[in-house]
Parts: sequence; C-alpha cells; structure tokens
Amino acid sequence: MISKIDNAQKSGNSHIAILYPGTTTQTTDTGLGTIGRIDQANIPPGVTIKMHPHVNDEILSYFRSGKVQHTDSAGFTEFITPTKLMLMKAGKAFYHEEKMLNTGENMEGLQIFIRPAEKDAVPSVSFRDLAALHSENTWRLLAAPTADAGLQFTSQTWVYDFKAATTEAFGPPAYPKPNLMALLYVFRGSILGNGGLSVQKGESLVIKDESPFFRSDDAAELVLFLTDESSVFYDGGMFSGNKRQQMSSR
Repeated sequence: MISKIDNAQKSGNSHIAILYPGTTTQTTDTGLGTIGRIDQANIPPGVTIKMHPHVNDEILSYFRSGKVQHTDSAGFTEFITPTKLMLMKAGKAFYHEEKMLNTGENMEGLQIFIRPAEKDAVPSVSFRDLAALHSENTWRLLAAPTADAGLQFTSQTWVYDFKAATTEAFGPPAYPKPNLMALLYVFRGSILGNGGLSVQKGESLVIKDESPFFRSDDAAELVLFLTDESSVFYDGGMFSGNKRQQMSSR
C-alpha cells in the first residue's frame, strides 16, 4: 500500500503547515502509529514564540536554516541550528520558549511530535550535533528507540534523512524490524516514484508492505519516519495525541 498525502490535506497558516498523517488513511486516529503530528515551519528572524506548555509529547526539532534559542522551564538555554538537533520529552508537563535569531534568513524546518511509550514520564531535553548539514545519497539515522542514534525516543519510532545528490534511483533503508509503517516526507524539492507518482515539497507518502523506488531531478531533501503500529504508546499528548479521540470524549 502506498498512499499520497498532498498539501491540500494539511492545515495551519502561512508560517506553519500542519500534517496529521493518519487523517487520509484511516477514520479513527489523526496520527500514524507513534507519529502524531508534523509541522513544517518557515518563520522570519526576530519572532519569539513565548513560553508555552507541552504535555506527553516527544518533540524532535529538525531545522534546515536559521538559528533558534531554546529556553525552558528548567532554566536551561541552548541553540538549535541546522546541524544541532533537539529532542524534548515533555512528559507530565514542560514549558519552553523559542526565539528566532537574526541570522538574515528564515528558520525553516520540521517540528515532529512523536507519541511517548507511556504517560507522564519525567521531562528531559537532549541534543545531537550533526557532522554535516546533509546526508547525500545515504539514509542517516537521526533518532530511534535505541541509544545508538544519539537521540532516543521512548516509543518504537525511527527518523532518517536523505538528500538525493544524483538522479540515480534509490529506495528506503533496511528497516530495523519487520512490519513497520513508513511515512516519507518531502522537505524540499520533489521526487518521482513507481508508475510516475510525483511528490512535491511538503507532501508525503504512507508506505506499507511495499518496496518502492524514487528519483529526484532537483536534489530533494527527504525525511523518513518508521513506526510500529502494534507497539505500546500513549495517544493523549497535547500535540501528538489523537484529535478525533479527544473530540469524541468531550
């Protein structure tokens, strides 16, 4: 099964495009397994997103341009850049502020809301320095349920990135375990897949039990998410939670 999610199926505004990846493939959950929500942001310098809460979300900040100052309720301050990723595990409750520094370019990147393995865990923040901005023609593991990735989710979730530096065909990486669901997100550029399937910037593919191949003529930048839908996770997070479930319980 390969299902395309186009840009018309996203919500948000001129600065943040919001993807709930389950809304086009199912009727009971706005997420896709452990993948709750993905925001593609394009925010000008000088903007500050004031101190705000997160509850039971694990948020991976993956920025490709700009520089952001993170400050949190524990009194910790650090900078997030295109080569410095942040994973914030909000747990029971955690507050943070994001300030877009004046670097002469917009902050463009993804904020990825992953569902935790359990409710109300102890909050924590961790960072990972990347050796290079891009991973050309190679899938780079950014975060995983195991410590070897540098950033560790509590749930069965894997995130990779890839830049198509040639026009040669490529496929997804070898999966870490069988029976995983994949979400392939086009961050920049475009790709062509099996049968001439075209996927543009901001669009994505849900892939299950398929071995697709792709090509790119414009050096596409891709982010790949893998999730074990049958694993244990908490789907009541503030941003990562199942919005259909929350609305039906009111």
